[in-house]
Amino acid sequence: MDKPAPTLSTEPRRASPPLPADGAAGPAPRRLQSRDLLGQDRELEIEHAGQLYRLRLTQLGKLILTK
Repeated sequence: MDKPAPTLSTEPRRASPPLPADGAAGPAPRRLQSRDLLGQDRELEIEHAGQLYRLRLTQLGKLILTK
């Protein structure tokens, strides 16, 4: 027995809720400069939920966050 060919839905698609007029999805996240966090150091420790994380500035100028 052959399967019937799929049909396209005639039901209208539901649109996503509109974004605010400025295009933002909500309040902007707080922004910090890495130099404000690191100062003259290349590494710092961050304690979060009882865990210790290390934020490190590499020789190539990239940031690495490790647990």
